[in-house]
Amino acid sequence: MLLLLLLQVWASCLWLGSSEVVTSFESSCPQFFFRETPPNEALEPESPAWICQRYSNQYYFATLYDRKRRIPVYSAYLYQPGSGKRPKTWLVEPQLMGPTYPKTMEKEWTLLNYFSVSSEQLSKSQAILQDYKNLTGLNRGHLNPSSHHSDSSSRTATFTLTNIVPQDEKLNGGAWNNYEQQTMIRRTKGCNTTYVVVGAVPGNNYIAKGRVNKPSHIWSSACCEVDTNHRKAWAVIAENDKNEVQLLTLGELEDVLTQLYGRNQVSLFDSACPRE
Repeated sequence: MLLLLLLQVWASCLWLGSSEVVTSFESSCPQFFFRETPPNEALEPESPAWICQRYSNQYYFATLYDRKRRIPVYSAYLYQPGSGKRPKTWLVEPQLMGPTYPKTMEKEWTLLNYFSVSSEQLSKSQAILQDYKNLTGLNRGHLNPSSHHSDSSSRTATFTLTNIVPQDEKLNGGAWNNYEQQTMIRRTKGCNTTYVVVGAVPGNNYIAKGRVNKPSHIWSSACCEVDTNHRKAWAVIAENDKNEVQLLTLGELEDVLTQLYGRNQVSLFDSACPRE
């Protein structure tokens, strides 16, 4: 018993970081949204989880997660690209199993070996590494990409499976990558702060024997503050089976998402961000 306790204490010292399942972004990590205003309820799934993604005692981005489909609805972050190595360690979210679990982004291996968590327990509320094995024509596609962050901690924080969707491999390595790496650099010239919300529209297909939804579309939107009086915005959307990205205005993307979700009018940013 003492040995088990010591092992648990030792494992807690190894925790890579933490993330917090919260009741609202406004009260816990509003800094990732323009004027502290998250997207409206039109995108909310049946079983939502609001996650303030924290690593090394610092928040790095926010994710609205769909527990039922086991994919993120969107991730929101500040665009602050920098050079550095791409992380290799994948993390999961123990807190999605319930509030009694640590508020930590953690390796599956650590949870299974030191916290008496079973794969079954963990996989009920979220995707696990096994779900993404042996994919054909699909990649683990980041919503919030590690390359849009300036240091190793912030890049590592993006490697949680709650920030990942099954993405068409040609799109992920092709037109979507071009948007993330080239278009964003061009578009953000002159911006003091750029707020990004990037998401996935649930589709009709699943991977991992029906466990993880394959989105029909991937989209991204940005609101850039040039100075206190000037802002600009843009957006893109891509079908998740074609290597093509369509550049839109923010207003056009909100209208397209409104049609795809078939609910209320979608609003991704505070009204001060231009829709034209």
